[in-house]
Amino acid sequence: MSLRQTGRTLMDAEIKASAPGLGGRNWLRLGSMREAGLIAIMLALCVAMTFASPHFLTWGNFRAMLMSFSIEGIVVVGMTILLIVGGIDLSVGSVVCFSMVVSGALFLMGLDPWTASLIGIGASALIGAAMGFFVTVIGLNHFITSLAAMVIVRGLCLVITKGTPLSLFTLPPGFKAIGQGSFGNVPYVIVIFVVVVAIFDFLLRRATAFRKVFYTGSNEKAAQFSGIKTKQVKFWVTVLCSTLAGFAGVIYMSRFGAATPTFGAGMELNIIAAAVIGGASLNGGSGTIFGAILGMALLSVVTSSLILLDVSVYWQDMIKGCILLAAVSIDHFLHSRKS
Repeated sequence: MSLRQTGRTLMDAEIKASAPGLGGRNWLRLGSMREAGLIAIMLALCVAMTFASPHFLTWGNFRAMLMSFSIEGIVVVGMTILLIVGGIDLSVGSVVCFSMVVSGALFLMGLDPWTASLIGIGASALIGAAMGFFVTVIGLNHFITSLAAMVIVRGLCLVITKGTPLSLFTLPPGFKAIGQGSFGNVPYVIVIFVVVVAIFDFLLRRATAFRKVFYTGSNEKAAQFSGIKTKQVKFWVTVLCSTLAGFAGVIYMSRFGAATPTFGAGMELNIIAAAVIGGASLNGGSGTIFGAILGMALLSVVTSSLILLDVSVYWQDMIKGCILLAAVSIDHFLHSRKS
């Protein structure tokens, strides 16, 4: 390839990799439209539900909705960054459970809960490292690798617990406060969630190192020509996603005071749906943390509305699936217009 061709390729990469916060006006406009649309939909749904149910517009209901998606929202952060780099992780629900089970089992063996939790998070990071190895070194697809990891990790959870939930009612009050305590009327869980989202949203928009995530996801070959070690970027983003899932698992353990080997089954649907609804592309190269959290919030509002309207849980799953299909269709349409 000539220098002129290489330069032209790099220019194309710069344009395609531009994302909100990185100077791409088209992507900024598209991201703003997606986020503004989600806010408008949520506001319209909230107004409709205010008339449909007297219990919707109450602090108790909004607190329940915030609690329901705050911990999952931490996992959504990692999934969004992974989708931007061009990957996907179907094992996040299993990793959340694995972190709970490992931490809980170590606590029951006599280890203090803080050290046990750090080991649980570390073990989750190792799962991400193993997936990253198979993707970047062996050359396997992210989808297949994470699918295999989902089954293997879930099996490990069943082996460790022998299929029996671990009762952790003896956890010290200081540790339980993470998932159950609050600042006045604001639970600690929500505070932790806001801090995590704020940190990674800032890094994704402003940090130079995170530009490599967008460039790798937009055009991996061009990113390699520009000197970016794309395999390292994909590896560490995969580790980050699993680490955040492990962190969420520890918070769940603190909140519920138990570790169930079947916990988190199907969680990946909500996580991926929220990220895609919020604008993260399955083709890689685009997405924002703020948009993904709006997607998570929309799903939470929909779920709360269906519960208050006494809609069957079977219909709830179907409706969520339709929302995900619509989001993927919109994403495909937008990318088709750009190409």
